[in-house]
Amino acid sequence: MRGWARRGALTVCAAWLAGTLVSGQAPALKQLVPNGMLIGAALGQRQWDGTDAAAAAIVPVQFSSVSPENALKWGPVHPEAARYNFEPADRYVAYAEAHGLAAIGHVLVWHQQTPAWVFAGEGGGRASREVLLARMREHIQAVVGRYRGRIRGWDVVNEAVDEDGSLRKTPWLEIIGEDYIAKAFEFARAADPKAELYYNDYNLWKPAKLAGALRIVRGLKNGGMRIDAVGEQGHWLIGEPSAAEIDATIAGIAAAGLKTVITELDVDVLPRDEGMYGADLSQQRAYQASTNVYPDGLPQEQQERLARRYADIFRVFLKHRGHVSRVTLWGVTDLYSWLNNFPVRGRVNYPLLWDRQGRPKPAFQAVVEVLKGVR
Repeated sequence: MRGWARRGALTVCAAWLAGTLVSGQAPALKQLVPNGMLIGAALGQRQWDGTDAAAAAIVPVQFSSVSPENALKWGPVHPEAARYNFEPADRYVAYAEAHGLAAIGHVLVWHQQTPAWVFAGEGGGRASREVLLARMREHIQAVVGRYRGRIRGWDVVNEAVDEDGSLRKTPWLEIIGEDYIAKAFEFARAADPKAELYYNDYNLWKPAKLAGALRIVRGLKNGGMRIDAVGEQGHWLIGEPSAAEIDATIAGIAAAGLKTVITELDVDVLPRDEGMYGADLSQQRAYQASTNVYPDGLPQEQQERLARRYADIFRVFLKHRGHVSRVTLWGVTDLYSWLNNFPVRGRVNYPLLWDRQGRPKPAFQAVVEVLKGVR
C-alpha cells in the first residue's frame, strides 16, 4: 500500500472506481476480512426499510453484521414505564435475518437516551437503588429476552468511564453504586445465556481511560461474570489517534484476555474546536462557518489522505486479527452520517467508505487493498 502515498495514487483509484461502477463488481469486504472477523455497518430505519436505495444495494453485498443506530436504545424502545415500542427493532432484526447478517444489540444501559422516568422516584425525587435495579432487570429481561437467540451480542453497558479513568458520574452510578455494571451483565446473561456481552466506550486509546475500562473488565471477570469483548467505538479524527495508539489499545485489551470489537468506526475529516461542545446557537453558527471547510465536496488531496488513514487503521486491525472479532462502520454512506451534525449542525462531512451517492470512495479501495494483502 505504499503506492497510496505516492503522487498519482488517486488517479489510479479513480480509474478503478470508474470500472467498478460500470461493471458492478465491487469487491465484497465480508469476503476479504480474515476468517472469524465480522465486518458491519450501523443502520437506521431508512436502511432496513429500503428507502435508502444506496444502502439497500451496499449492505447485503458488503457486510456480515449490522448494528442499530437507535432502535434498541432505552428511549426509543422503552419510552414509558408501561410501554415498549418494539416495531422498529423487530424490523431491524427481521432485516438482518432476511439477509443472513449477524444482528448486534445496542445498547442496554447508558446515561444518554434514557428517559427521565427511569431514574425518577414514585413520590418525587430520585428512585431508590432497589427500584432502579428492578427497572434495569425488567428492561433487560424484556428487550434481550424478546430477541433471545436472534441477536448475536449486546453492548451491555456504554460509556461508563470518564476521561481520567474514573467511573463516570451518571444516575446509574449515583443511585445504584459501582456494582450497577456487574448487575447489568448479570441480567443480560440471564436473559440470553448464549449471546455475546460487550462493554463499549470511546477514546480507549487514551491510556488513563483504557486503564479504567480494564479495571471494570477485570472486576467483572474476577466476580465470575462473563464478558466477551471490549468495544472501542472508533469515532476517530483524520490525524488522531495514531496507528501506534490504536495498536496499543487492542494489545492492552488482548492482554486482559478479551477480544476487541470496533463498534462505531468513522473518520472525521473536518477540523474540531473544543469550544463547539455546548456552545450557544450564535457560537455554533460561527463554528459551523469556520469548520465547514468542504461544503461542496472533499478535495482530491483530502480523499487521498482519508484513504491512507483507513489503510493505516485496517493494517492495525489485521495485525491483531486473532483479537479483533468485529469491525463496524457507523453508517453506510456519507449522506446519512451523524457527523454531518456533530458537534454542531450543518457541517458537511465525509467519514465513511461510500459517498453521498453510494459510490465507493478511494478509502474503500484502500481498505480492499489492505485486506487483499492477507489473502
